[in-house]
Amino acid sequence: MDIAGSTALVTGANRGIGRHFVEQLLERGAAKVYATARRPESIGILDPRITPLYLDLLDEESISAAAATAQDVTLLVNNAGIATGANLLTNDLDMVRQDLETHLFGTLRVIRAFAPALASNGGGAIVNILSVLSWVATAEGSGSYSVAKAAEWNMTNGVRVELAGQKTLVQGVHLGAADTDMMAGRDAPKIDPADVARAALEGVQAGAIEVLVDDPSRFVKSALAGDPTLLYGQPSGN
Repeated sequence: MDIAGSTALVTGANRGIGRHFVEQLLERGAAKVYATARRPESIGILDPRITPLYLDLLDEESISAAAATAQDVTLLVNNAGIATGANLLTNDLDMVRQDLETHLFGTLRVIRAFAPALASNGGGAIVNILSVLSWVATAEGSGSYSVAKAAEWNMTNGVRVELAGQKTLVQGVHLGAADTDMMAGRDAPKIDPADVARAALEGVQAGAIEVLVDDPSRFVKSALAGDPTLLYGQPSGN
């Protein structure tokens, strides 16, 4: 689809990758951008084409209200998320559930709410911001996040199949780490969040169902079909 003239809705639009999506959508000629956040007053981008909206992935009423307002949407960007930092074996299971409720069920609620509008408006596109951790686990306090992103990845595949009949493009975007507030304090190579938005929107215009933004995502994706010791090493004791 063509970004120019589109009507987009971006979740988590007040900072990081979401903010760059809003800015680049405007630069590419979007007619309107619904910029959503739990605190819409924090959007902070002044442009007459922006409509700030309240949306919380854990608040189903807020999702329904946003969908009722933004019935002209043709491009949905699911960017909002959290990272509890929970380990699978040692942290409270409620923290694991929070990651899953946000990334899997929260994102799915948004898709279910906006799918009818996308169908009415010709199909359009959905962009889900995923992660290299959709495919690999690490020992750095990301076990819960990895599980949630793996579930969101296959949910992305599932809704792609279910929405094919209404001609909705469903794109999954994978990256290692971006220089955002969520990654602050983590000692890892980080890419510019603007590069994530740029790669995803170029992928939308090209009709791509998957976008690998950086070298870590490309490496892990290529390694999935091989020996898992490439990713995890030999088990201890061997």
